[in-house]
Amino acid sequence: MTAMLDVAMHQQNRPVSLTDISQRQGISQSYLEQIFAKLRRERLVKSVRGPGGGYVINGDLEDIAVTHIIDAIDEKSLLEGKIDCNTGKMITCDCDRQTSCLTQQLWSDLSDVMHEFLNHVTLAQLMEQHREYL
Repeated sequence: MTAMLDVAMHQQNRPVSLTDISQRQGISQSYLEQIFAKLRRERLVKSVRGPGGGYVINGDLEDIAVTHIIDAIDEKSLLEGKIDCNTGKMITCDCDRQTSCLTQQLWSDLSDVMHEFLNHVTLAQLMEQHREYL
Protein backbone atom coordinates (compact mmCIF):
# COMPACT_ATOMS: atom_id res chain seq x y z
CA MET A 1 0.00 0.00 0.00
CA THR A 2 2.81 2.36 0.92
CA ALA A 3 4.56 1.82 -2.42
CA MET A 4 1.38 2.47 -4.41
CA LEU A 5 0.74 5.64 -2.44
CA ASP A 6 4.34 6.72 -3.07
CA VAL A 7 3.86 6.28 -6.84
CA ALA A 8 0.58 8.18 -6.73
CA MET A 9 2.22 11.08 -4.91
CA HIS A 10 5.37 11.30 -7.05
CA GLN A 11 4.24 10.45 -10.59
CA GLN A 12 3.20 13.98 -11.60
CA ASN A 13 6.36 14.84 -13.55
CA ARG A 14 7.75 11.43 -14.47
CA PRO A 15 7.46 7.71 -13.79
CA VAL A 16 8.59 6.65 -10.33
CA SER A 17 11.52 4.24 -10.07
CA LEU A 18 11.65 1.37 -7.61
CA THR A 19 15.00 2.73 -6.42
CA ASP A 20 13.34 6.01 -5.43
CA ILE A 21 10.48 4.21 -3.66
CA SER A 22 12.97 1.96 -1.88
CA GLN A 23 14.99 4.93 -0.62
CA ARG A 24 11.99 7.00 0.45
CA GLN A 25 10.03 4.20 2.11
CA GLY A 26 12.77 1.88 3.39
CA ILE A 27 11.42 -1.12 1.46
CA SER A 28 13.90 -3.46 -0.22
CA GLN A 29 14.07 -3.13 -3.97
CA SER A 30 13.80 -6.90 -4.48
CA TYR A 31 10.54 -6.96 -2.53
CA LEU A 32 9.24 -3.98 -4.53
CA GLU A 33 10.05 -5.83 -7.76
CA GLN A 34 7.87 -8.74 -6.63
CA ILE A 35 5.02 -6.44 -5.62
CA PHE A 36 5.12 -4.36 -8.80
CA ALA A 37 5.14 -7.47 -10.99
CA LYS A 38 1.81 -8.39 -9.38
CA LEU A 39 0.45 -4.85 -9.61
CA ARG A 40 1.43 -4.67 -13.28
CA ARG A 41 -0.16 -8.07 -13.99
CA GLU A 42 -3.42 -6.77 -12.47
CA ARG A 43 -3.06 -3.55 -14.50
CA LEU A 44 -2.98 -1.27 -11.47
CA VAL A 45 0.32 0.22 -12.64
CA LYS A 46 2.04 0.68 -15.99
CA SER A 47 5.77 0.34 -16.44
CA VAL A 48 7.73 2.84 -18.50
CA ARG A 49 11.01 1.53 -19.89
CA GLY A 50 14.23 3.35 -20.64
CA PRO A 51 16.08 6.24 -19.03
CA GLY A 52 13.83 7.97 -16.55
CA GLY A 53 11.56 4.93 -16.56
CA GLY A 54 9.63 3.50 -13.69
CA TYR A 55 5.97 3.09 -12.81
CA VAL A 56 2.82 5.17 -13.01
CA ILE A 57 -0.66 4.44 -11.72
CA ASN A 58 -2.87 2.98 -14.44
CA GLY A 59 -6.18 4.81 -14.16
CA ASP A 60 -7.82 7.35 -11.92
CA LEU A 61 -6.82 7.35 -8.27
CA GLU A 62 -10.51 7.72 -7.38
CA ASP A 63 -11.23 4.36 -9.02
CA ILE A 64 -8.58 2.29 -7.22
CA ALA A 65 -9.82 0.95 -3.89
CA VAL A 66 -7.49 -0.37 -1.20
CA THR A 67 -9.05 -3.82 -1.65
CA HIS A 68 -7.99 -3.85 -5.33
CA ILE A 69 -4.38 -3.39 -4.25
CA ILE A 70 -4.58 -5.97 -1.46
CA ASP A 71 -6.15 -8.50 -3.81
CA ALA A 72 -3.52 -7.79 -6.48
CA ILE A 73 -0.61 -8.49 -4.18
CA ASP A 74 -2.44 -11.48 -2.72
CA GLU A 75 -2.43 -10.30 0.88
CA LYS A 76 -5.78 -11.93 1.46
CA SER A 77 -4.94 -12.86 5.04
CA LEU A 78 -5.49 -9.19 5.84
CA LEU A 79 -9.12 -9.50 4.81
CA GLU A 80 -9.99 -13.16 5.32
CA GLY A 81 -9.92 -13.29 9.09
CA LYS A 82 -6.84 -15.48 9.35
CA ILE A 83 -6.30 -14.67 12.97
CA ASP A 84 -4.99 -16.80 15.82
CA CYS A 85 -7.98 -17.35 18.08
CA ASN A 86 -5.83 -17.34 21.20
CA THR A 87 -3.86 -14.14 20.60
CA GLY A 88 -5.97 -12.17 18.14
CA LYS A 89 -2.85 -11.64 16.00
CA MET A 90 -2.83 -12.02 12.23
CA ILE A 91 -1.39 -15.33 11.07
CA THR A 92 -0.56 -16.80 7.69
CA CYS A 93 -2.63 -19.95 8.10
CA ASP A 94 -6.07 -20.75 9.45
CA CYS A 95 -6.58 -21.37 13.14
CA ASP A 96 -6.05 -25.06 13.92
CA ARG A 97 -9.19 -25.03 16.03
CA GLN A 98 -11.34 -23.09 13.58
CA THR A 99 -14.47 -25.19 14.11
CA SER A 100 -14.22 -25.07 17.90
CA CYS A 101 -12.65 -21.65 18.33
CA LEU A 102 -14.96 -19.56 20.48
CA THR A 103 -13.93 -16.26 18.92
CA GLN A 104 -13.54 -17.28 15.27
CA GLN A 105 -16.90 -15.76 14.34
CA LEU A 106 -15.85 -12.47 15.94
CA TRP A 107 -12.66 -12.37 13.84
CA SER A 108 -14.57 -13.40 10.73
CA ASP A 109 -17.11 -10.61 11.27
CA LEU A 110 -14.29 -8.12 11.85
CA SER A 111 -12.69 -9.25 8.60
CA ASP A 112 -15.96 -8.62 6.74
CA VAL A 113 -16.23 -5.11 8.22
CA MET A 114 -12.61 -4.33 7.29
CA HIS A 115 -13.16 -5.54 3.73
CA GLU A 116 -16.30 -3.43 3.34
CA PHE A 117 -14.54 -0.36 4.77
CA LEU A 118 -11.39 -0.75 2.64
CA ASN A 119 -13.47 -1.34 -0.46
CA HIS A 120 -14.65 2.27 -0.11
CA VAL A 121 -11.22 3.82 0.55
CA THR A 122 -9.40 4.95 -2.60
CA LEU A 123 -5.84 5.98 -3.40
CA ALA A 124 -7.13 9.52 -3.92
CA GLN A 125 -8.53 9.58 -0.38
CA LEU A 126 -5.28 8.24 1.08
CA MET A 127 -3.32 10.95 -0.73
CA GLU A 128 -5.65 13.62 0.59
CA GLN A 129 -5.34 12.30 4.14
CA HIS A 130 -1.55 12.33 3.86
CA ARG A 131 -1.55 15.93 2.62
CA GLU A 132 -3.70 16.97 5.58
CA TYR A 133 -1.06 15.61 7.98
CA LEU A 134 1.78 17.56 6.37
